[in-house]
Amino acid sequence: MARTSRSTAAAGAALAAALVLAALASGCGDVKDSEPNLVRGKQLFTTKCGSCHVLDRAGTKGAVGPNLDAAFRQSLSDGLERSTVEGVLHKQILYPDRDGVMPAKLVDGQDAKDVAAYVAYAVDRGGKDTGILANAVAGVQKKTAVASGGKLEIPTDPNGQLAYLVSAATAPAGQLTINSKNASSTPHNIAISGPGANAAGKVIANGATSTVSVTVKPGAYQFFCTVPGHRQAGMQGTITVK
Repeated sequence: MARTSRSTAAAGAALAAALVLAALASGCGDVKDSEPNLVRGKQLFTTKCGSCHVLDRAGTKGAVGPNLDAAFRQSLSDGLERSTVEGVLHKQILYPDRDGVMPAKLVDGQDAKDVAAYVAYAVDRGGKDTGILANAVAGVQKKTAVASGGKLEIPTDPNGQLAYLVSAATAPAGQLTINSKNASSTPHNIAISGPGANAAGKVIANGATSTVSVTVKPGAYQFFCTVPGHRQAGMQGTITVK
């Protein structure tokens, strides 16, 4: 695991260095025009990018793309201006590596500028966001769910954060159907793993519901999202069957 983490960090740092050189060569070191909105940038980054990237200040733990804190750490230590980082990030959002998984213009226009500005501000910066930035992304209020009529409802956060609205659940032994409605545009699903029951529902978004039906017996089961990086970011919980 340590070797993998070092390799990922090294790849991220190499990517950052390449992007910096490309941006400087093309004269795109700064993002101009309208003043960026850091609050909006944090909100968009959390919902649109957090499933792929680690950014400590935003509280995201994605495992698909580069760790952004690690990727720019050396360049910032060497004296790279955050305004240049902002330009690099803005260009990467609009025109990502064609061999990567990040779609072009995941956000665009002013939204892209806002995301680039927030990430450039937050990347590899110690401590936590303060003031209005600290409350830009509301914490998810989680509850314990109880099965009724052989059904269990475990919805996802409707704002697109990588979270279920349920942290734990209880259910009687026997046939159990788990429904997970996803009102956001961020893709999620519901899966379960435990004694004699391993199943995953369809990945869905935009108001659809992911469903699994299994037979459970007394014991502990894990529910989670199978979309890469989502479980690692905290989309998981425990079902206690009695």
